[in-house]
Order: sequence, then structure tokens, then C-alpha cells
Amino acid sequence: MAAAAVLPEAADGITNKILHLLSTPLSSTLLRQIEAQIVLHNLHSHTKIFFNYISACKSLNLLSWALELFNQLDKPHVFVCNNLIKSFAHSSSPESSISVFTTMRKNCVAPNNYTFPFLLKALSDLRLLKHGQSLHTHVIKTGHSEDIYVQNSLMDLYASCGSTPACLQVFDEMPHRDAVSWTTLICAHRVAGRLDEALLAFERMRFCGVLPNRVTMVNVLAACAGAGALDMGLWVHDFIEKNGWELDVILGTSLVDMYGKCGRIEMGLRVFCALSHKSIFTWNSLIRGLALAKRGEDAISWFLKMEAEGVKPDRVTLIGVLCACGHSGLVEAGRQIFHSLVDGKYGFSLDVKHYACMVDLLARSGFIEEARGVIESLPFEPNKFIWGALLAGCRASGNLELCEFAARRLLELEPHNGSYYSLLSNLYMEMGKWHQAEQVRKLMTERGTKKDIGCCALELQDIEEQRDVCLPSI
Repeated sequence: MAAAAVLPEAADGITNKILHLLSTPLSSTLLRQIEAQIVLHNLHSHTKIFFNYISACKSLNLLSWALELFNQLDKPHVFVCNNLIKSFAHSSSPESSISVFTTMRKNCVAPNNYTFPFLLKALSDLRLLKHGQSLHTHVIKTGHSEDIYVQNSLMDLYASCGSTPACLQVFDEMPHRDAVSWTTLICAHRVAGRLDEALLAFERMRFCGVLPNRVTMVNVLAACAGAGALDMGLWVHDFIEKNGWELDVILGTSLVDMYGKCGRIEMGLRVFCALSHKSIFTWNSLIRGLALAKRGEDAISWFLKMEAEGVKPDRVTLIGVLCACGHSGLVEAGRQIFHSLVDGKYGFSLDVKHYACMVDLLARSGFIEEARGVIESLPFEPNKFIWGALLAGCRASGNLELCEFAARRLLELEPHNGSYYSLLSNLYMEMGKWHQAEQVRKLMTERGTKKDIGCCALELQDIEEQRDVCLPSI
């Protein structure tokens, strides 16, 4: 006897029952049972059910189940596809967004203007430039190239992948731009190290009458910090206060960092103390600013206060404290902190920058043999940070012979770095070794190397340290 057909009323009852269950707190076991009922009653293509099923999978961190069920659909609704792409784009598996889009194309499901921003976000997070370029072509073919959300997402993709020219091209071709467009442009310039261009873009944004948002200001403050543009930083702070913006952790940290790097640590301290909430990044920015201001004792004092308030230091914190000791000649304090690191007090092993800070501190204070001892005890081969630190410290203490030794080690590590040739030549001239200086210059010419303008071993080390400073990702 044939099975009785499911009456429409019964089908509606099953649908409503599944929708109700999906809206309640679920376990993975119960979700599997619901999935079985969806398959049994052929409700895959029911858009609302599938949407709620994706939400349930997302809450249980089981999006792979949703993808399995999705792959059984003959022609999924674009709404379901977009929701699944969005869910994966904001998950720990953004690459699965690409799989969903591939299935869409295979089943001839036409994407809409909501499809591309989520997919481009996934490609941006994965730094998949070639995939992004292919998708850009698809955007143009499907007629979505003038949608501002798609354009902003394309800009973000190119900026994240380091393709600033492509980002600029998208921006220049946009008929309309909003705060997100300008902010992405500013961020692209800043990340590429083009700080003047970032600040100029912000000036253009203001001239066009586009109001900045918080993310804009965080990026502008970061550019101000890197370029030492105090006047612009002061304008941003004044704008924040006049518009009544609450200083959250990220914006407050950006201000502390900007004031520290622009040599106005007292103003940074005032901002720091006014913040109701502080993160590890905020503390790191303050300590780094105090180190740059050569206020080592204050840096240590705030470091101890940080620990007393129950904030756990991280690697960057200890780099900042050791730098502060080095810049202020606090040898004994630096030794104690370094040995506590070696003993594992803070729960992480030392990296090269901790050793480099200690080498610099000891050499700078004239404890050359002790600095050599630290280098000899390294659990790895000395690299440019270690030799750069030794060179910096020895130069500060006037030990030019050891400077020469460190500079030669740097040159051995990077024989095509023109800055090291110039540095070594200058050292020889300071020592009165004119013949050796000329030989180095001649060798530089023979190898076709050029000095990077304004760059030397000491600056390279400082640049690397500043990259750690402490702003959270935007």
C-alpha cells in the first residue's frame, strides 16, 4: 500500500514546528535531529527554515553542517547564499565563503549587491589578491561596479593585500564617496607607510564636507603618530571633544600613542588618566611614550601600577619597559626585569627584541662584556636586531671599535643593504680610518647598492620596535 501523501495542513505543522525548534536554545544532538527532519520532509529550499538553520549552526560553531546541507540544494535562493557567505566571512573559516560562491555560480544563482561585500571581506581577511582581482572582474560583468558598498569592499581588499595603486584606482573611479571610502583610503596610505598622503587624504575628506567617524580618527591619529604631526593630532583631539565623542578604549589609546610619539607625554598621561576603561594596548602606549621621553623611572612606576591593578603584561609591555630602562640608564632595574623574564615570571619566553633591548641597555651603559655575555647566551643565532642593538649601545658609549664589529656583522647578514655600507664608512671616518672608509665606499659602488635615504641600522631597529606599539587592529 502506497504511503499517504502529507496533507498541506500537516506540512505547515511540520514547518512551524521546525521553525519553533530552531528559534530555541539547541544542542548539537538536537540540531542533528532537526536537520534529519528537514531532509526527510524535503524542506531544504524553504528559505526561512534554512536561514534559521544557519543561525543555529553559527551559534554552535557548526557552520560546516550548514555548508553540507547547502551543497544538497539544486538552486538555493540568493538570500540563503548571502547569509551563508556572510556567516563564513565573519567566522574562523572565511575561505568557505568562496566555496559557497562557487556553488552559486555552478547552480546559476545570480549574485546581487549584498553578495559581493561579504565575499570581498573574506578575501580581504585571507589576503587573496588574485581571487579578489577575478571577483572584481565578475563585479563589473554583473553590473555592480558602481555600488558604493561593493566599491568600499574592493578598496578594503586591495588595501589589505598591499595593492595601494589598485585601491586608489577604485577610489578615483567612484562617482560618490562616503566616510568609509575616505577612511579606507587613509588606512591604505597609512599601512603602506605613506603617512603624508594619509594626512593629505584626510584634509581632502574635510574639504569635501564628509564627516569622519571613529575609525577615521583612529587611522588619522596613527598617521600623526608615525609622522610626528602634532598639530593635526591636536586638531583631531579638539574635534573629538567639541563633538562630544566618548573616549572609548581604541580612540583613547590612539590619542595616548600619538601624544607619546609626538613628544607630548604629559598630554598623553592626562588622556590616559581620564579613560574609564583601559586595555593592555593603552598601558603599552603609555609605557612606550614614557620610554621615548626618557622617563624610565615613571615608566617602571606605571608598569608596577599596571601589575597591581591586575593587568597582565604582554611581550610588547616588557619591550617598552626595557627600552625605558635603556633610554634612562636604569641598568639595575633593567637587569631585574630581564632576569624575571628569563625565569618565566610573565608566562612567555623571550623573543629577539627582549634580548636586543638588554644588549642595548648594557652596551649603552658601558657594560660591554656583560652585553657580549647576553649575545653568547642567545638560544638562536644573532640577527640584525641584536647586532643593531650592540651597535646602538656601543655608539652611545663611544666604543667605536665594537661598533665596527657590529656593523660588519650587519653587513654579513645583509650584503645588499646600502645603509650598512654607509654606516660602516661613516664609522671609519669617525675613527680616522680614511683608507678603510674609502674601501667600503668602493665596495658599495662595485656591488651596486644604494643607501636608503634617512635609514640606518639604529633606525631600522627602532622602526621594528614601533610596529609593536600597541594599537589594536582596525
